[in-house]
Amino acid sequence: MSVTEAARKKHKLEDDSAAEGVVRKHTAYIKRITNETKIQIAISLKGGSIELPSSILQKTYPPAADSKAQIISIHTGIGFLDHMLHALAKHSGWSLVIECIGDLHIDDHHTSEDVGIALGEAFHSALTSHGPIRGVKRFGSAYAPLDEALSRAVVDFSNRPYAGDDARGLH
Repeated sequence: MSVTEAARKKHKLEDDSAAEGVVRKHTAYIKRITNETKIQIAISLKGGSIELPSSILQKTYPPAADSKAQIISIHTGIGFLDHMLHALAKHSGWSLVIECIGDLHIDDHHTSEDVGIALGEAFHSALTSHGPIRGVKRFGSAYAPLDEALSRAVVDFSNRPYAGDDARGLH
């Protein structure tokens, strides 16, 4: 392998264990229970099979057809949030299962907030629980044309607990 190929591979999630000779799974399971919500999330940043210990929604999830296939099942009770999280997982190549029981009879605030917090915890755990983070750049941005809209995402993995969105005109 040339020096250039090695430098390119250094930045890929698939190659982040080469220095240690250990294959990292980049998976996590998070359970978050508050007065308003009960949430569980399973994530694999490389796709493939993932499991919940038991479903809080009495659902079953079949295993992935092969080790590279994605499993995506999002159930928050908020249709648009489910759609956006499904799209995030699909285009990121993740396997992601999210189950949430929230106080939607009051409003969707607690559900959306707590799902975001739990997903952030799951993502952080998937990156760090198997050793130091390697092969992930600190920040990045992208544009995506979506039908009649242009979407932009800017991400900074600085470990600051903050998220911002501008969803004007969605209601």
